[in-house]
Parts: sequence; structure tokens; C-alpha cells
Amino acid sequence: MQSEFDESVGCWIALTAHTMRRALNAELAREKITLRQWEVLGWISMCGELSQAELADHLGIEAPTLAGILSRMERDGWLERTTSPHDRRCKLIRMTDKIEPIWNRTLECCRRVRERATAGIAPEELQNIRNVCERIRENLSAPQEQAVECSEQAAVP
Repeated sequence: MQSEFDESVGCWIALTAHTMRRALNAELAREKITLRQWEVLGWISMCGELSQAELADHLGIEAPTLAGILSRMERDGWLERTTSPHDRRCKLIRMTDKIEPIWNRTLECCRRVRERATAGIAPEELQNIRNVCERIRENLSAPQEQAVECSEQAAVP
């Protein structure tokens, strides 16, 4: 069976992302927080209050999967859910003051992982990586001109 994984941009990115996630998860475990919990806090930190549906979309997971994560975080006093003033069926999720010291320590975890990951890489190279990743996201976000059947796809992305 033929494989082109060693020439696959998608494989390079996926393997790198997996390695970064494992390293960050190991650092976060010392703070007694999971990677998913950290991602929830990260999105709320960037965007402010979010609905569960918005948060699930950002995380790329189903709302029921997210519900369990949020329930544990709410139980621990890290998050609170409030009713949206625009739609009483919608709950908005926000961080509590209790999470601030934990959040600050997780940012230190991120800095340590980033320093390890970028050791020996010049700033210009890092900027090139950033530019290439942005370009790939733009390319894949643009609407396709014509759909390709799965059976026609021979090469790995």
C-alpha cells in the first residue's frame, strides 16, 4: 500500500500540533487543569462571554461533549453561566475571579512550551511559519470551485 505521508503538509501540521498538545497537556497537568479546560478559558479570555454553542464551535466539539467540561469547571467555581439578556434559552459562559490565579499559571505553562518549541528557530523563520499557516487557513476557508469526489482523491493533503 502506497503512502505519501512524508510529503504531506497536513501530516506535518497534524504531527506538530499533536506534539505541541502533548507538551502543553503535561505542563497543564501540574496545575491540575486539562487541555480542554484551558482551551475553554482561552476562548473566553479572547472573546469575552460566549454561549455554549459558540464555544463548542470554536473548540470544534459537540455541545453535549462541552457540557460535561463546563459542568466540572462550574462545579469548581471557575466558570459561571448566566442567562442571555437577548434570549433566555441561551446561557452565556464567563470566567469567575477564582480562576484568575490558575489562568495566570497556565499562561506560564504556555510560555515554557513555546520556548521549548521555538528553541533555535530564528524570528524570521517563526514569521514564515506564521505566514504559511495563515495562508493555508485562508486557502482552505475559501469556497471550492468544484467538489472533488473522494474516490478521485489519490494523494494525502
